[in-house]
Amino acid sequence: MALVPYEEGGGWAARQLHSPSATFHFASRTIRLQQDWRRLGVAAVVWDAAVVLCAYLEMEDIDLRDRSVIELGAGTGLLGIVVTLLGKGFFVAFVSVSCVLSPLGARVTITDRAAALEFLESNVQANLPPELRPRAVVKELTWGKDLDNFPPGAFDLVLGADIVYLEETFAELLQTLEHLCSERTVILLSCRIRYERDLKFLKMLRDRFSVSEVHYDSSKDVHIYKAQRSSRKDDF
Repeated sequence: MALVPYEEGGGWAARQLHSPSATFHFASRTIRLQQDWRRLGVAAVVWDAAVVLCAYLEMEDIDLRDRSVIELGAGTGLLGIVVTLLGKGFFVAFVSVSCVLSPLGARVTITDRAAALEFLESNVQANLPPELRPRAVVKELTWGKDLDNFPPGAFDLVLGADIVYLEETFAELLQTLEHLCSERTVILLSCRIRYERDLKFLKMLRDRFSVSEVHYDSSKDVHIYKAQRSSRKDDF
């Protein structure tokens, strides 16, 4: 899905994409990510759609604690890292006469194709504090092919940033979303609509899910769409 050549203009934007690293500030932490355009192409650089979705989750103060979250086409891992940080939490458990803090954080599965996993894992491990690392699992997922490795309908939140751009993957992406989602699941897709074919995927999505646009960042021309199987409104 992500390991293909892609051109995104020139000038400053191109320099950012080809830079060996990128730095961001979310969830009161500095996140430093390695990038590797030459080896992995679009899977190894941070795209605006991921930054916008991270900012949206933080800005809306969405409660991610004790939620089961999966990210598709994670690339550098920025979004999955931020979700893990935003979803941190603890509850007090009393054991005999003492009390201990037990984790009540988000359970985050960060996925991409096999070729990107080692790179993705290194960014995730480098940017999460030790106590949160068990909460984030990096796992292989090729859309439409590895679905037996994921329990159907097991996730509260499915995330994707800039994963809608290759028409030949649309059917497999939709199949994957249907497998991962239950009636309660919320999908958040952050997209820059570059081509007419991107609108085709949104139409395919609307045939199977209730879809609404919940945010638009005009400075980066990025839309965030929310989708659910039913018309009921979730808290996300």
